[in-house]
Amino acid sequence: MKEEYILKAIEAALLAGAEIMEVYEDPNADFQVERKADNSPLTIADRRANETITRALLQMPYPILSEEGKQLPYAERAAWKEFWVVDPLDGTKEFIKRNGEFTVNIAFVREGVPVMGVIYVPVKRDLYFAAEGIGAFKLADITQIGSWQELTERAVRLPMEEKRDTFVVVASRSHCTPETEEYIARMRREHDRVELRSSGSSLKICLVAEGKADVYPRFAPTMEWDTAAGHAIVRAAGGEIWQAEKHDLLQYNKENLLNPWFIVERKEL
Repeated sequence: MKEEYILKAIEAALLAGAEIMEVYEDPNADFQVERKADNSPLTIADRRANETITRALLQMPYPILSEEGKQLPYAERAAWKEFWVVDPLDGTKEFIKRNGEFTVNIAFVREGVPVMGVIYVPVKRDLYFAAEGIGAFKLADITQIGSWQELTERAVRLPMEEKRDTFVVVASRSHCTPETEEYIARMRREHDRVELRSSGSSLKICLVAEGKADVYPRFAPTMEWDTAAGHAIVRAAGGEIWQAEKHDLLQYNKENLLNPWFIVERKEL
């Protein structure tokens, strides 16, 4: 993955984050909440962020698969070998609740595998980015990009070393199912001390990539754009996302863009 493409994706994420925050911080803003076919919410911030990212990524010679973009038939997508996967505002429910736990997600997928990922947290201005063969990084309170060298020198490489005597399971703040509760109960039987942390959006995957959590089970529906950027980041940090029912990795650009249930596991330090 060319460094210029990673920088362009980071720039797009930051610009989209600025669009989102303009809506989020306006006390009089009308989020213009709509309901999509799957009953998930859509706001004006989603649309504005998607337009910003699409404009930026179209400067490069790859197609874009975006949650808020036009969904092309599989007959056309099947020929894609390299493409962008975008969730312009991951965690729209958290955005509407104004709890700050929402992100901008941009990934680059090659032959069904996410090889580059950018996740930006607009409220905290935290940036996660990673690329295959380069590694995974976190940069706190980012205000400007600069050169690739400046970016990596200021960032912290993931996973971070965190000494703790608990096994940490991270779960969705908005989607906890009976299957998830059973998995957590099993972890409590297998480990002496288990701590449960909740979070919204792709931040759950980031916690595993950072080394702050050991596992993130997801036994509820997600789409490819929900996981692609986080998958690239956790892979570059030495972790992985496995299908829950079998020991296969999540795949991308499937005919059905719905993900199977999965488990995110951290690198052993």
